[in-house]
Amino acid sequence: MNRSPSASGLLPMPGAPSSSWALYRARLENILKSADTSVLVAFWLFGLINNVIYVIILSAAQDLVGSTPKGIVLLADVMPSFLTKLVAPYFIHRIPYSSRIPIFVALSSAGMFLVAFTPPEKSIAVKLVGVVLASLSSGGGELSFLGMTHYYGHMSLAAWGSGTGGAGLVGSGLYVLMTGAMGLSVKTSLVVSGLLPGVMLVAFFGVLPRGALREGGYEAVPGTDAEGEGVERFDDVPVDAAAESLLAPGPGVASTAYSTHARKGSFAANLRRARSLFVPYMLPLLLVYIAEYTINQGVAPTLLFPLERSPFSEFRAFYPFYGFLYQLGVFIARSSTPFVRIHHLYLPSLLQVANLVLLTLHALFDFIPSVYLVFVVIFWEGLLGGAVYVNTFAEIMENVRIEDREFSLGATSVSDSGGISIAGFLGMAMEVWLCDWQVQRGRDWCRRIKVG
Repeated sequence: MNRSPSASGLLPMPGAPSSSWALYRARLENILKSADTSVLVAFWLFGLINNVIYVIILSAAQDLVGSTPKGIVLLADVMPSFLTKLVAPYFIHRIPYSSRIPIFVALSSAGMFLVAFTPPEKSIAVKLVGVVLASLSSGGGELSFLGMTHYYGHMSLAAWGSGTGGAGLVGSGLYVLMTGAMGLSVKTSLVVSGLLPGVMLVAFFGVLPRGALREGGYEAVPGTDAEGEGVERFDDVPVDAAAESLLAPGPGVASTAYSTHARKGSFAANLRRARSLFVPYMLPLLLVYIAEYTINQGVAPTLLFPLERSPFSEFRAFYPFYGFLYQLGVFIARSSTPFVRIHHLYLPSLLQVANLVLLTLHALFDFIPSVYLVFVVIFWEGLLGGAVYVNTFAEIMENVRIEDREFSLGATSVSDSGGISIAGFLGMAMEVWLCDWQVQRGRDWCRRIKVG
């Protein structure tokens, strides 16, 4: 029999009958009284910076590769991180955190500098190598920072989740601000972005009280490495705290926190549980991610209008602004569960597919009269994507038996990574097809965008 969150001792999901603002306020005040501000600040910065580079790279995709399909940037930005999170848990615990963090910072900064200083006339492959380096850093950083939350209590995980939640909006907004309002070149903007990972060094060595790592955390932790820094464990991370990471803009953030639980039980039992999750939870999440990332990487680069009918002075400005509107919608939707809950996940998923069809038809037949209407559709796309994501996991929290909940959350999160990967390949094909179609009909704007 399913148990309600309140009956199981977990915080009730927003919108549930057992929830109330008075209850949330009382619990929040109680938690904050015992929270270490320096820990919260450090983990918020970890979450923000570790994920903001991912977003900046996607925002800059058009400037990096010009008329080359943007899906190739998406795949270079996602796949190395995804593979790192699959492989690294088996050996990364042997490397102390004090060594890992500088390595991740060096990889991320080196990747961004390689992208920034590669001349436009050089091979795009060189820039993609830089993207891969930054992606490897992001994947390893996510594993490590989530592992560190075991030693700093549940609020550290909430702070990490809040930081990752802001990364989408901050990353896309910062790139639009630097290349637009501030008038910085693409190269200068990427160089500035390459300095951001250094904030993680300040947060780790200057803000975070590291005594918890040396002493085994706030609670005794069995097993430490050579420097006394504990091996990361997720067994004691509660589901309601780990769910804070659902705000993250990137793929698979929540899954790492549940990876330990997902390995429990026999393979056959886990397979049966995964099959039961596919139709109600995994499929709508997969659909929405395929649709929205196909829009972002395959269709959006061709949603261009004459400059005199737009607020922009150059064609390259359309794409990053679309990305900002999308991330704004995602952030609002993923923060909306205290006010709005969606229980029928297929409705917003199918509406997202409808957005893909609508924008593809416009790219083909140019029937939407104003770019401002496209702005509204892109913002709506972000709202739908964010709503399906957060409500999928909220539904699992409410409806799945507590003994199956950890596995279910981790298993379902595979859908977003899978959807993004599928969309990367679809987007490469669609962008080439749509751009060729437009050029053949006298709309060559997509060919006028040069590598920055």
